[in-house]
Amino acid sequence: MSLAILTERLPRRAPSVMPGFGLTLGFSMAYLGLIVLIPLAGVFIRSAGLGWSGFWELASDERTVAALKLSFGAALAGAAVNAIAGLLVAWVLVRYSFPGRRLVDAAIDLPFALPTAVSGLALAALYAPNGWIGSLLADVGIRVAFTPLGVVVACVFIGLPFVVRTLQPVLNDLEPELEEAAATLGATRFQTVLRVIFPALLPPLLTGFALAFARAVGEYGSIIFIAGNLPYKSEIAPLLIIIRLEEFNYGGATAVATVMLLLSFIVLLIVNLLQAWSRRRTGFAS
Repeated sequence: MSLAILTERLPRRAPSVMPGFGLTLGFSMAYLGLIVLIPLAGVFIRSAGLGWSGFWELASDERTVAALKLSFGAALAGAAVNAIAGLLVAWVLVRYSFPGRRLVDAAIDLPFALPTAVSGLALAALYAPNGWIGSLLADVGIRVAFTPLGVVVACVFIGLPFVVRTLQPVLNDLEPELEEAAATLGATRFQTVLRVIFPALLPPLLTGFALAFARAVGEYGSIIFIAGNLPYKSEIAPLLIIIRLEEFNYGGATAVATVMLLLSFIVLLIVNLLQAWSRRRTGFAS
């Protein structure tokens, strides 16, 4: 049997959908390593030089724990508020036509465009006890600026666009026929939203929640002006890292940074697992 016949009988590998997969994958991994993995590895290596006892002493310091609690608690609270408010805003922008809709849609991206210091100054001026909104809240005994509540407000401000922009494409692609079919089968409006619309929106909603949390937990400029920066009360972890660096306490700074990295990774991993579970559940249901 000739070599040509053997060659013809050998199964041919289907051409790749993405040409140059090996080259592009190698470039992607190299770029990810240089930009993300190597700098993060440097933080872990520096903190490892402290030893376990030294690292734990710095990481469990009362001031460090208070700053971490505020940063992660405010970021989670802000992301949760944005998950609800962002869903409503995206729903209104997609499902309804009203005068000024394009202007409102463009205003959603303002936290992206504004410098963080400008955002922080604006929030501090609005929610200060003598500000436009702060003075009204002060009359009912609510103080926002220079308190942990102000940190939550700043986290809500910077995280809203992530939720809205994640949900809008999904809402645009949602077929109205599904809602009409549910109504034909006797489903109420609430049942249609709960069993038809919400399962499709849950994965992108979790994605928006994760993005809003990730942005808020490491935010600095938008928060320091409205937080008050009081140790043990309204001091965020990124500010504590900068304080430790100004004190030339590099071990303390890397310890706080390492704890932030680990906690952020755990929270984002949980959110990604929930997102994958909701996608599988939605796929099985359909």
